Amino acid sequence: MARRDLHSVLFPKQRKILTLFGEDLLLAMKRRGLTKKTLCERTGFDHKTVNKVFDGDPGVAIGTYLKIMAVLGMENNFSELAAHDELGIKLQNIKLLEGSA
Repeated sequence: MARRDLHSVLFPKQRKILTLFGEDLLLAMKRRGLTKKTLCERTGFDHKTVNKVFDGDPGVAIGTYLKIMAVLGMENNFSELAAHDELGIKLQNIKLLEGSA
């Protein structure tokens, strides 16, 4: 069975978002005065995996991103990602307004 190219699974806009996310994590690491070596030691990941995270590689498991965020003290940011569902709230409000007419 041929391996699936995970880069081609994402649309360009999604790919860009993931790339920017990786860059943001890299900047967060640098702002904290940490090195990639320190991050590897604290997460247990090798340099290759950490570099893939900072590159926004879609093949990296979501748990890997979360563990790096935890070391950076950002794990609460992860839990907030889907909490702000503006579209869902708008759709729900429309449905609720239709029901009261």
